[in-house]
Amino acid sequence: MFSKLAYSVFEQSIKDYHQFDNVDQPINNPYPKDKFEHLLYLKNWIDTVQWHFEDIIRDPQIDPVAALTLKRRIDASNQERTDMVEYIDSYFLQKYSDVKAKDGAKINSESPAWAFDRLSILALKIYHMHEEANRAEASQEHRDKCQEKLNILLEQRTDLSTAIEELLTDIENGDKFMKVYKQMKMYNDDDLNPVLYQNKK
Repeated sequence: MFSKLAYSVFEQSIKDYHQFDNVDQPINNPYPKDKFEHLLYLKNWIDTVQWHFEDIIRDPQIDPVAALTLKRRIDASNQERTDMVEYIDSYFLQKYSDVKAKDGAKINSESPAWAFDRLSILALKIYHMHEEANRAEASQEHRDKCQEKLNILLEQRTDLSTAIEELLTDIENGDKFMKVYKQMKMYNDDDLNPVLYQNKK
């Protein structure tokens, strides 16, 4: 099951990151570059670092110059995240390249890789909500509320994993087909962002 494999890799990435809990910690991907797991691990590592970027930038005491620098890193991380989704979709496009879609086959609203992207973020939510539900110095009320949220997140994990498996099965059987669009982000592009291309004049 791809979803089970992916989630176990995501959990490993999150665990490895939190051994250091440092956004500047270099990645040490344990999987060979030619393995699907390598892409999954890298994808989640990017998500995990960005999760903590987003925590840091919300510090009301953050230095404005440091915040601007961090915003640039978040923008770069968003681009990396999108690139990784496209790499993962390329894997599935290759995997199912010989499948002939049936007459009447339908397209899904999101590609497999974007579904895995959601699962990666969900793994992070579950990890941190579990921490909050068990934080010793927090009030019992806080822990109880977080446990309630954690239970919902766990249910969501089951539903999302099922949906991913059903999507992949449908693609493999020709009942659905993949159609992938390259992300056309404009704000990072010197030729598409008006602020950037006007500054080049």
